[in-house]
Amino acid sequence: MTREESILISIKKLLGIDSNYNDFDTDIIIHINTILNNLVQMGVGPKNGFSIKDDTTKWVDFIGDDPRLEQVKTYVYLKVRLLFDPPANSALIDSINQSAKELEWRLYIQKGGY
Repeated sequence: MTREESILISIKKLLGIDSNYNDFDTDIIIHINTILNNLVQMGVGPKNGFSIKDDTTKWVDFIGDDPRLEQVKTYVYLKVRLLFDPPANSALIDSINQSAKELEWRLYIQKGGY
């Protein structure tokens, strides 16, 4: 995954959805926008907010060229997964939540919010 890659397409790929299959795009976009704006509230991304509308918005549009923010992609995926397709296994849900919380902390520290 590169910074030039589409946010929507990369999240769909991580969810196991073919990039040409569009039936769930609206649902996934809604969840992505929620998570991206949570990140904005944490100090990550554009200060004036951010949203995507389709597959043309790239990661570089949100995180710029800072390689220290690559973990944003994993964070967005984990949070979207929990909203869009939560696992049935509670231990897996707990594991995803723990990973997301650690990434939140690291992103918070990275952006100087300590």
